[in-house]
Amino acid sequence: MAIPLSNFLRALFLVMGCLMVGTLVYTIYVDGFPFRRDLLTPWMIATLVDFCINVIAVAAWISYKESNFITATIWILLLICFGRGVEQKMKQSAVMSARIAFSVLGFLMLGTLIYTLLTDGSPFRKELLTPWMVAILIDFYINVVALSVWVAYKESSLISGFLWILLLICFGSITTCAYVVKQLVQLTSQDPVYLILFNRGNREQV
Repeated sequence: MAIPLSNFLRALFLVMGCLMVGTLVYTIYVDGFPFRRDLLTPWMIATLVDFCINVIAVAAWISYKESNFITATIWILLLICFGRGVEQKMKQSAVMSARIAFSVLGFLMLGTLIYTLLTDGSPFRKELLTPWMVAILIDFYINVVALSVWVAYKESSLISGFLWILLLICFGSITTCAYVVKQLVQLTSQDPVYLILFNRGNREQV
């Protein structure tokens, strides 16, 4: 008997959540707390910027899903710490503002990546793999899995979905921002921004 996709995803994210909690506890045990100046290498900073930009994309989804502002705020704060009745003008500015915001965030990460490569060299060096860098990378890629599920849902073609997910894995939040902007460009200025969450087939039902 086939397991429904929703059950599989539920189990997957439960396992990944437990993995991240275990990683966090282990890293605090072996390396102490992360609030130390010696941990802030250029590549650690670049990784944190990358992580936070992806968190913004996931936080936008949470704020749509949670009808209660307080609940949404709590979930977004937990995400950061641990890993229609609107006027026409506001709708237009919301779509345009989202396009601008994610474009700026994408270029911010691209600039951070180029600057760090030029000033600190390649990230593929053994001394950079501190326990806290490993913990942040695990946390980052758990967020990439969540974004990949959304991309797979949005893309009608298996090949384009695979390519976008591969780009997410390789380039992180630069790809996240490019994909979000691509999806926002497909909305008209009259559309509410939350329609970005749905594929074309499901937008009419919303």
